[in-house]
Order: sequence, then structure tokens, then C-alpha cells
Amino acid sequence: MDIELKDVPTKELIPGFHGKMIHTPKSTIAYWEVEAGSEIPEHSHYHEQIMQVTEGEFELTVDGVSRVYGPGTVVYLEPHIKHGGKALTPCKITDIFCPPREEYQ
Repeated sequence: MDIELKDVPTKELIPGFHGKMIHTPKSTIAYWEVEAGSEIPEHSHYHEQIMQVTEGEFELTVDGVSRVYGPGTVVYLEPHIKHGGKALTPCKITDIFCPPREEYQ
């Protein structure tokens, strides 16, 4: 299956987080463009999550420990771990979730 990202509709699921979602039977990949200053509140979910900042700087807090991420680092978040964050600059972030994020469909 080939998918052109330009043809995938953009959804703003969290204020300031504009995402294009690709769903397979076993995973979801989200391509986010995030406005500077936008925040995702601390939360957890039963999905595994792999996150990569591809542009900009994003402060991610995992289990109470904060770190600033930029291009070149991949973060693995195990299921049920508390995490949240804030875009320090305009960002592009790619997230992979397994199993799929039903609420993103």
C-alpha cells in the first residue's frame, strides 16, 4: 500500500497539534506539526509509543523527569508510563503506536 501524505487529512486532536494519521491493522503512525508553546498534558495509555522529533525542540516529561529532544533522538515509551510535553519551538514529530490508536481514526 502506498500513501501520499499530502492526501491524508490533517486533524487537530489537541490544540496546536496538527496530525496526519496512517493506520494499519497493528499500528498507527502520526506525523505531527506542532505550534510553539503547545502542550500535551500528562497522560498514559496502553499503547507502546516510539517518538522522534524531526524538526525543532520538544520538552518531554516521562515519569516526572523532563528532557529536551531535537532531531536525531528516538524515544521509546512503554505502555502505561506517564508522559506529557511542550513544544519549545515549532516542531515536527513522528509517533508510532502499537496497537493502533482507535481514537485517532
